[in-house]
Amino acid sequence: MKRIILTLTLITISASVFSQNTNEKPKVIGISCGISSSGTNTLSNNYVEAIRKAGGIPILLPVMADSLQAAGTIALLDGVLLSGGEDIDPDYYGETPVNGTVQVNSRRDTSDFLIASEALRQHKPILGICRGEQLMNVILGGSLVQDIPSQVGGKVSHSKGAIHKIGVEKESVLYELFGKDSLTVNSYHHQAVKIHGKDVKVTARASDGVVEAYEAPGVTAVQFHPEKLLAGGDEQWLKFFIRFLSMKE
Repeated sequence: MKRIILTLTLITISASVFSQNTNEKPKVIGISCGISSSGTNTLSNNYVEAIRKAGGIPILLPVMADSLQAAGTIALLDGVLLSGGEDIDPDYYGETPVNGTVQVNSRRDTSDFLIASEALRQHKPILGICRGEQLMNVILGGSLVQDIPSQVGGKVSHSKGAIHKIGVEKESVLYELFGKDSLTVNSYHHQAVKIHGKDVKVTARASDGVVEAYEAPGVTAVQFHPEKLLAGGDEQWLKFFIRFLSMKE
């Protein structure tokens, strides 16, 4: 409860300070955290910096245990960024682990499902990155490829920061922003979208067919890490986050 109170206090203070310096109130964006085995909430600072550089107020969302906490916190936000992390428990989409590469964190799963489901219910704009993309697909009724190397094959390396190209659909946010039908992105994953969730429109794929981006009502989701690309000096990805902040409830 102390973490939630601190988060809400920071939202109030930050919004007040920014509103004094700008004509338009900046968007307050909650970013989901992971949790370590010792109980420490964790998050890469790249997500925080991406939202900050885009003109938003980033607020870290600690791991939550119940729907009341999630509902009260999400109500104060203008949008939610679902960050990367461990695999999602296959039980959420009616499967069992295919092999030992599937590593889950039940506390993170519980929290992320609470946060994402509440954001959908309250019609808050959602940006899913890596695990966040997979999470939203499951919440929307889809399923996942649990292990790309054993279930898809090795035509494209998707892990350990591999760099590869993706094909982009013209009717998409990515094409709207960059005007290209091919983009070079990074990869840090071994799972991906399999069966699409309700109203999910796939907008980018790797050459092996792996889904790299999709859109759904109120949701933009990418399998790669634009926040890492931005942190590495690829400034074009700033407009991706600016576009997210422009989404309306």
